[in-house]
Formats: sequence, structure tokens, C-alpha cells
Amino acid sequence: MFGRWGFEVLSHGTTMRDELKEILGLKNVMRAGWVRAGIDSPESVAAHSWGMSMLALKLTPPHLDLARVLSLCIVHDIPEVRVGDLTPHDDTSNKAADEHNAMKALAPQWVALFEEYEQGETPESRFVKQLDKLDMALQAELYQEQFNLPLEEFIESARKRISDSELIHLLS
Repeated sequence: MFGRWGFEVLSHGTTMRDELKEILGLKNVMRAGWVRAGIDSPESVAAHSWGMSMLALKLTPPHLDLARVLSLCIVHDIPEVRVGDLTPHDDTSNKAADEHNAMKALAPQWVALFEEYEQGETPESRFVKQLDKLDMALQAELYQEQFNLPLEEFIESARKRISDSELIHLLS
């Protein structure tokens, strides 16, 4: 039975509080790409989701459902609290299945949102996937300015995946 906020109180003792604490652990999962690039004290996965949410508030076109876009931004990386922040440099052969299973265990009420993001078939999910890359590229620019490190690979990767002309224009 799901409660008021969509969290189930499980018979084996897991409570909404336990689930929330585990999900909030995203604040302690560092973004692996920045760690690999040598950034001291890089942003967390949660900070990345917040960054995407801020971009969504500022940039979501009026024809898209802003609440859905924000929900997708917030939910899309939840499984990483269990699976980790995998990058193209990691073995990602089981990533989709591992993340799906983690999402079902962590927040079954949001699996449909997670799957919508992963499949990228709705206008909102396609837009959020681009925000994901835009946030990464803008963060790379911030880190380049702060640490004087060559992070162009992150910016170029984003350029290749962003098709919205308004969003691509925001990259230097």
C-alpha cells in the first residue's frame, strides 16, 4: 500500500524514512567523470540533478510540461546511489538492467518516470536528456575556469548530443 507521498511501508521494516535517507545519499556520490578528470571536490550526482532542475526552470519551452520536466530531472539519476555514476570509460554492459533494478527497489513509484527518461521518446524526456548534457558542459566550463584544466572533451560530447538550437547556443 502506497502512502500519501507515494512511498510504501514495507512489511520487512523499510520505511519512508529509510528510503529517503538512501536516496539522499546521492549527495555523497561524486560525479565520476569529474573525478577521472582530476577535479578536487567535484559536484555530486545530487548537485548535477539540481543543476538540471535550475536549467529546466529557466529554459523549458512553454509547450512542454514543466512539472514533468522537473520530475524527470530529479528522478533520472536516483539508481546511481546503488549502481554508481558510470561513465563511457566504465563497463556499462549491465548498466541498464542494474539501474532499472535499483530504481524498482529504491522508488518503485517512479519507475515509469525513470523509464520515460531512459527511453527518450517523449518531448519532455528528449529535452531533459539535452539538459543533462548542457549541465555537464556548463559545469565543465566552470571547472575549466576554476582549475585551468582541459575539459573540452565534456563540452564536445555535449555539443554532439544537443540538438535544440536554443540550448546549443548557451555553450561557448
